[in-house]
Amino acid sequence: MACWSGHEGGGYGIVVDIILGILGGLLGGWIFGLLGIWHGGGMIGSIIVAFVGAVILVWITRLLKKA
Repeated sequence: MACWSGHEGGGYGIVVDIILGILGGLLGGWIFGLLGIWHGGGMIGSIIVAFVGAVILVWITRLLKKA
């Protein structure tokens, strides 16, 4: 999902976007854990956490790509 949010033709390709999404989900779980935020263990909470992490990771990789 994160690869489609704000997608302006600057993607990396479907395979890399999927990998970034998966790693972003892990990153989201780690960040939420550090902040002490519990997503409730439900499917919707997990999707939100994974989405936030994926958006952060895609944002960081785009910043690095510009540099």
